[in-house]
Amino acid sequence: MDGRIALGREAAHSRFRTLHAGGDATGLSIEEALKRRVLAAGIEARERTVLRALRPGSRDGPTAVLSDADGRAIEISVPAPVVMATGGAGSLFRHSSNPSIATGEGVAIAFRAGALLTDMEFVQFHPTAFYREGAPRYLITEALRGEGAVLRNEGGYGFMVAVHRDAELAPRDVVARAIDREIQRSDHPCVYLDATALPRDLLFARFPSICHFLSAYGLDPSRDRIPVAPVAHYMIGGIATDLEGRSSLPGLCACGEAASTGVHGANRLAGNSLLEGLVFGERVARQLLHPTTGGPNAPGRTVELRLPPGEGHAEEPAEFEEIRSTLWEDVGIVRTAVGLSSALERFVEIDRAMEPSRADAIPGPVANAALTAMLIARSALERTESRGAHYRSDWPKSRAAWRIHLGLRGAAARGPPRSRSRKG
Repeated sequence: MDGRIALGREAAHSRFRTLHAGGDATGLSIEEALKRRVLAAGIEARERTVLRALRPGSRDGPTAVLSDADGRAIEISVPAPVVMATGGAGSLFRHSSNPSIATGEGVAIAFRAGALLTDMEFVQFHPTAFYREGAPRYLITEALRGEGAVLRNEGGYGFMVAVHRDAELAPRDVVARAIDREIQRSDHPCVYLDATALPRDLLFARFPSICHFLSAYGLDPSRDRIPVAPVAHYMIGGIATDLEGRSSLPGLCACGEAASTGVHGANRLAGNSLLEGLVFGERVARQLLHPTTGGPNAPGRTVELRLPPGEGHAEEPAEFEEIRSTLWEDVGIVRTAVGLSSALERFVEIDRAMEPSRADAIPGPVANAALTAMLIARSALERTESRGAHYRSDWPKSRAAWRIHLGLRGAAARGPPRSRSRKG
C-alpha cells in the first residue's frame, strides 16, 4: 500500500503482524503468482483430475492412481517423492468456510496407504462466517475485528468484553464458543458483527471482497451489522511430517493443510496458514529436487486401527450428508464422550457399508469421508481433556499427561515405533 508493507491484526495477536495483499485477497494474490510461475515453467497441470489411491511403487515412492474428468483411471509412477497437498476437511462439517472439495480425502488415502497421522482431533472453528439462510457461509475475516469491529448479540449487547480480556481478539476457540453460547441461549441463529463505527473509506479500501459480497445481500458494513455464526475452518492435524515435509512412508511428502507438521500446536494462530503453505511448499520442493531421508518423530501415544474389508454398497449422497450433520452436532465446537461415541459408532457403520469388499478395489469419496470423520471422532474421544481447538465439556481443563501428540495408524502399517505413555 503506497509502497509500504500492509499489516493486519487478528485473533490472539499482540500487534499488527499479518502481511496482506489486495485488501483482503491475500490468498488469491499468492495463488495467481504461483499459477503464473507454473505456466511460465511449462509444468504439466491436469485439471479436473482426482486422486483415488496410493499403491506401493518403487523404492522412490508410491504410485498415484488418478481418475480424469471422464472417469478413466490413470496410474502415475515417477522417480521422485509424491506430494500430498490436498487440503483439509472443513467441508465434512455441515457449516464450513471451505470449498466443497475440502473433505479430507487426501488424508484418508494416505492413511489407507499406511501413513502415520497426528492431531486429527484438532479442528479449528472460525467464529465469524456470514449467516443468512440459503447464502454461502462466506468468511468474514478476523482482521475486521482487528480494525475495531465489535460482536453483538441480538439485543445489541457487546458480549465478548465479559468473556475474555482481549474481547473480540481472544483466541478463535474462545470466541467461537462464546458465540455458540449466545446462539444457544437466545435461540437466535446468529450474532452480529458491528463495524459501523469504522470509517467507510477504510472499510471499502481494506476489505473490498467482503464489501462486494455483502452488497449482493443489500448490506453495507458502514451502515449495517453483519450477521455471523461459527463454521468449521481449518484442520490442524493430518499426515504426520517432519519439518522438511517427509512423512512416515518413504517417498511420500505432504504440505499445507493436509500435513500435520506440529507448528500450529493445538490451536493455529490466525494468519499462519498461508505462511505455512509457502514455507513448507518450498521445503517440499527442495525434497523433489534433492530427496533426503527422514520423517516425523513418534507421537507420545499412537492408536492403531484396523480397516477390514467392507460390504461394498453403492455410495449415496444421503450418507455423505449424514456424516456432515453428525460431525457438526457431535464432533463440533463443544464435544462430550456421549456425543463422540455415538458419532464414532455411526461413522464405523457407514464406513463398513461403503468400504469395498475386495482389497484391490478403490474406495469411493463417501467411504473416504466416513473414514476421515471416524479418525477425527476417534482422536477426539481418546483425548480426555480440553486443549486449544479441541474442547470437551466433560473434560473442560487441560491435563499435563496429554501434553503430547496423538497418532493414528492402520494396524498393518509399518513405520517408526510408537512410544508409550500413561493412560489418561
